[in-house]
Amino acid sequence: MSFWKWGLVVLLFGGFFFTIGAVELGRNQPTERISGSAGDVLEDDPVGRLKVFVYELPSKYNKKILQKDPRCLTHMFAAEIFMHRFLLSSPVRTLNPEEADWFYTPVYTTCDLTPNGLPLPFKSPRMMRSAIQLISSNWPYWNRTEGADHFFVTPHDFGACFHYQEEKAIERGILPLLQHATLVQTFGQRNHVCLKDGSITIPPYAPPQKMHVHLIPEKTPRSIFVYFRGLFYDVGNDPEGGYYARGARAAVWENFKDNPLFDISTDHPTTYYEDMQRAVFCLCPLGWAPWSPRLVEAVVFGCIPVIIADDIVLPFADAIPWEDIGVFVNEEDVAQLDTILTSIPPEVILRKQRLLANPSMKQAMLFPQPAKPGDAFHQVLNGLARKLPHDRSLFLKTRDKALNWTAGPVGDLKPW
Repeated sequence: MSFWKWGLVVLLFGGFFFTIGAVELGRNQPTERISGSAGDVLEDDPVGRLKVFVYELPSKYNKKILQKDPRCLTHMFAAEIFMHRFLLSSPVRTLNPEEADWFYTPVYTTCDLTPNGLPLPFKSPRMMRSAIQLISSNWPYWNRTEGADHFFVTPHDFGACFHYQEEKAIERGILPLLQHATLVQTFGQRNHVCLKDGSITIPPYAPPQKMHVHLIPEKTPRSIFVYFRGLFYDVGNDPEGGYYARGARAAVWENFKDNPLFDISTDHPTTYYEDMQRAVFCLCPLGWAPWSPRLVEAVVFGCIPVIIADDIVLPFADAIPWEDIGVFVNEEDVAQLDTILTSIPPEVILRKQRLLANPSMKQAMLFPQPAKPGDAFHQVLNGLARKLPHDRSLFLKTRDKALNWTAGPVGDLKPW
């Protein structure tokens, strides 16, 4: 496309596509509802449809870990902490385990941070195994099903495989003791050893109040066509540059670093949130794992997410109509991003923006404190409710017990 046509496209989007969504409910703007299997269930109310028993564990599994490093409250895996807090005061909580549909074990497995704030998962298997040994020894409920009516929040990069690099995660596999349980995890990739059948895929944590203070006037023109801030190469962990993001981020940089329609950089400016609200498309490429926190930010700020992650399983995919609000680009097609995005008809872009402006879309991606109807907490409960009633075959006889407590790497067997 010639340069003058590029300029025409920028002017077109700067002048017309200005819908900016609110972080919280209550801001007036034109919205469009979605009917169908995804969209209608977005606003389901889980209260009255399930009861959850929360195990009371020693504080060394949760509260003391957080006291040691409060930074865990703001990193992208903080959902495990806020889910615990939410359930303690939720109307779905029951203090009578005999009437519970689900059992929840609050273990903060990602709250082990390096000095620069990166979560390390290496102690997580021992910690989780220790907690499961505790609940199976002190309560009878785990042993009835070997955890099939239990759920765990495992929000690290590759969930219960507990490693941040895919090759290593695949090698160690899901913690064997979790093979019957339901996992609530940010990681989702079809046909992957780290994704269990029946897992509930959730968005990573993004601080709602932090985003709220960066809202700009609703009718600010969207004068940026494509926006991205982040790494293109992870030199520290992938010196040759071909494994990180399976080369997709590197391809974005090599093909579009000098393209006037692409505002991309490794810088992370103080105006990052404001810039997303001025953009039509926000790139959401995979990193080490297929998902990215940018997905949450893009939806909240009404920027059409461009999802570059083959075989990704998206958060609450049975409730959020991702095909209607986003754009999917195959990793092998990254070099054609400019052609793909400029070929989308303006009326299609306008409809995606109107759907993104629906407050329920944003609410479903957030873990606010206090909780609000339709938020990510409630979407998790909806996912659990849709898995009820439990099949009676889950309840085992003594001779049916099959879990191998000594399976997995030797290091996992060390006391925690």
